[in-house]
Amino acid sequence: MFDSLFSTVLVTDSSTIALSGGGFLLCSIASLALGIAIAFIYMFKHEYSKNFVVTLALLPIIVQMVIALVNGNLGAGIAVMGVFNLVRFRSIPGSAKDIGAVFLAMAVGLATGMGYLTLAILFTAIVGIANIVFVLSPLGGTLENSSEKTLKVTIPEDLDYCEVFDDLFERFTGKNELVNAKTTNMGSLYQLEYLITLKNPKSEKTLLDAIRCRNGNLTVQCGRPVIDKEKL
Repeated sequence: MFDSLFSTVLVTDSSTIALSGGGFLLCSIASLALGIAIAFIYMFKHEYSKNFVVTLALLPIIVQMVIALVNGNLGAGIAVMGVFNLVRFRSIPGSAKDIGAVFLAMAVGLATGMGYLTLAILFTAIVGIANIVFVLSPLGGTLENSSEKTLKVTIPEDLDYCEVFDDLFERFTGKNELVNAKTTNMGSLYQLEYLITLKNPKSEKTLLDAIRCRNGNLTVQCGRPVIDKEKL
């Protein structure tokens, strides 16, 4: 009984699937509906552009058409794989969630293209529920009370930055690392960037005041570490 829910709605003939007008129309409607659902899943608590959302909504029906055309044709299937590879390598970088949504849309398109509409609906529902749960859960989030900070200090060019703040870091931080150093203002100033972990988060102002006494009251900036957007 349960296994019958995952049977194809298209007419099967040995290892191939025969398309009919009614079956194609039913699969197309399901693909469009599920594409819209995938678009809403992607938009949930995530920054997005209209072009990408529209593409996600249309991708299942496009993949469905491709699967319908290459069904049982090995040569056509290999050619389509080559086209997909070209499209992937010519695309711009995106986030991990972008590629996940694209794979979801393609998987749903594959299912509807083979006529497994119930399976496609169930799969979309499972992924949608899992996405909502994972987004709302603390999985992969940063701790609010984290004492790790990014410290940016501007110093004059005649000040040797190699050991000038070592005693302050030993006093106020449990870990410190110089991650970047660059010249600014036509080479008259250095901008240093440290990754530090404070022993006591409440001592941040005291540390900044002590650094200002060393760098001639130039700019000192302290904040949360900047996490670059993940690229594919």
